Amino acid sequence: MNASKPALRRSLKSDLARVDAHVVKQGEYDDLPELTDDMLARAKVKRGGRPVSENPRKLLSIRLPVDVIERWKATGPGWQTRMADRLSKVR
Repeated sequence: MNASKPALRRSLKSDLARVDAHVVKQGEYDDLPELTDDMLARAKVKRGGRPVSENPRKLLSIRLPVDVIERWKATGPGWQTRMADRLSKVR
């Protein structure tokens, strides 16, 4: 890493100053159809993000011996899910 070079800023790759300076003219939106009640009735709102889980998880803080954690970690990726599955079977 070269500390003498400044880090590059992320860019939106659009000219926001030009967009902000644009003034909407009278006939610019004449081609767009009028918004009707039928159009609004057919509209669907799509929410972003992950879907709601049927079996949501709850954050819990628990202290376990280091050797227990290391044995689970040694089983590879997904060890926390496998641990949760094993604990859910012990009822």
